[in-house]
Amino acid sequence: MPIEIMKSSKKSSVLKGSIDWKAVGRRIRGLRGFDMTQQDFARQIGVSQGYLSHAERGEKEIGAEVLLRISRKFGKSMEWVLTGEERR
Repeated sequence: MPIEIMKSSKKSSVLKGSIDWKAVGRRIRGLRGFDMTQQDFARQIGVSQGYLSHAERGEKEIGAEVLLRISRKFGKSMEWVLTGEERR
């Protein structure tokens, strides 16, 4: 792929409002920490361990209901879970 096309496709993937699911997964993994297994956390938020594993690797878009459960569990806003930023 020519460099010019790669540059423009990178810009289009970082459009305002787009969600970086890999970053979301990293934030969720960070919230879960090392003292809680995927199995335990998945059970607490009502999903399978496999679903959580895919979500933490950014391979799956996470629905609003699951994001809400995660945000409430850790006292974080859904916006922070999705973007890593808090609105002031």
